[in-house]
Amino acid sequence: MKIAWKEIKKNKARFMILGSIIFLVSFLTFIISGLSNGLSQDNAAIIKDLPEGHFYMNSDAEETYNASKIDKKLENEILKDHKDAAAFSIQMGFVNDNKDKQHSVAFVAATESKMFEEVGKGEVILDSSLKDEEIKVGDKLTNNQFSGEFEVKGFVDQKKFSHAPVAYINTENYEEIYKVKEKQLLFIPGEDEAPSYSGLQSFSKKEFLNTIPSYSAEQLSLNMITWFLVVISGMLFAIFFYMMNVQKIGLYGILKAIGFKTISLFRMMWYQMIFITLVALGLSVALSQGFGVIAPEGLPFDLTAQTSIQLSVVFIVIGFVGATLSGLQIKKVEPLQAIQQGEV
Repeated sequence: MKIAWKEIKKNKARFMILGSIIFLVSFLTFIISGLSNGLSQDNAAIIKDLPEGHFYMNSDAEETYNASKIDKKLENEILKDHKDAAAFSIQMGFVNDNKDKQHSVAFVAATESKMFEEVGKGEVILDSSLKDEEIKVGDKLTNNQFSGEFEVKGFVDQKKFSHAPVAYINTENYEEIYKVKEKQLLFIPGEDEAPSYSGLQSFSKKEFLNTIPSYSAEQLSLNMITWFLVVISGMLFAIFFYMMNVQKIGLYGILKAIGFKTISLFRMMWYQMIFITLVALGLSVALSQGFGVIAPEGLPFDLTAQTSIQLSVVFIVIGFVGATLSGLQIKKVEPLQAIQQGEV
């Protein structure tokens, strides 16, 4: 430990360069992860906020919720057997305010359930983001396919679908707008194993989210970038310590000659790796959390403490693996041969 610390102090510039690079890579990774989580919420918060359970859509829909239609008789049977279940539909649409300004929304209509907002005929409950567009409780909103008006009864926080604010409406109003009687989806919460129903296909929450085209494509791209940066950090550690070890072959030979074991030399390298990584990650976590506070209000950024801890552990593990692989040459060092090569 003392030798490792002395070497860091002696070669400050080298270790500061590595620490700076690891800081920049990890900071970028945390920011992208926060954006990924934020976009995930912005894209499907209404689904992600539901408890664990199983979603059902028509088998003929080929995993496309828009094309799904649940038979009314089957829906009633399932809701009767599962008191906490709900049938619901989601469709993109728009509402016009009293200034005739159009606002894109995701209309949601559901059977009576504590998991969804209860809305009366001619009423609407909106995501709170629409407050920024000067819509307030009591306002009258219209839709070209709806014969009446919607009165805004309230707002809910963080309820989005496909990056659009959710608008909860009554099932009868939904049927009038979209000219359908059947619901698209059924949701049964808290079931360990999905009950099987003829003509219906079941999905876990994760599986259902991946059937939403915009969600799966968006998350796949961002997750690939995140893990690509993590792999780069491991490669940086491997390259840096490999170059350092090549330069210190003579030193390792001397240390082995005076009785140092190979594992002790590895420990020295691990101490240096852990020190550099912890300092870099500490700064990255602090700044990325600070970014979440000062980020513009409309920017979908959500970096939880749990995500930060998980990514930090991954960085440490990757750094450990990279440094260890680069240090395999230490094991092959022969004291006399190394000393003859000269000491740096």
